[in-house]
Amino acid sequence: MDSVGNIILYFVVAIVMVVSAFLAVTTTKILRAATYLLFSLLCTAVFYFQLGYQFLGAVQIAVYAGGIMVLFVFAIILTHKPNEKSAPLLPHRQITGIAASVAGAGLLLFALFKMPLVKGISLAEALSNDSAQITMSDIGHALVGSEKFQYLLPFEAVSVLLLACIIGGVVIARKQ
Repeated sequence: MDSVGNIILYFVVAIVMVVSAFLAVTTTKILRAATYLLFSLLCTAVFYFQLGYQFLGAVQIAVYAGGIMVLFVFAIILTHKPNEKSAPLLPHRQITGIAASVAGAGLLLFALFKMPLVKGISLAEALSNDSAQITMSDIGHALVGSEKFQYLLPFEAVSVLLLACIIGGVVIARKQ
């Protein structure tokens, strides 16, 4: 049974996470957006600690909240004037962005519930069928495996893309 303090902490951290994520995407100053993203990542680490996954919480703080945020801030400072305020978006661009966000969320939910996750079982099947048990070991193997429906190759592709973006930002900053 969860204690009242644990439940209160959960809701406080959840509210802070939602507010900081909303502010990260709505603020016009890019350094503030990076700071709000940092708060959101730290709240994720608190959730990991609450669930008893101390290693994942420590990795979340060390890798994402620490390393990646430092890279973001350096890339922002190298490529953008920090005190420069960006121009407000035009209404038709806001509508296009909202439509793209809704379409992306729909595709993400479809993929999450219909695509096979582990052992050819989708999330919807695993939730509706008690006999289709997915263990943490199965999920871990799917994340680092290279077979069909496993995610090592996309993870490595994203890491190479992130490296290319960082190198591109440094090259652009040197030309200015």
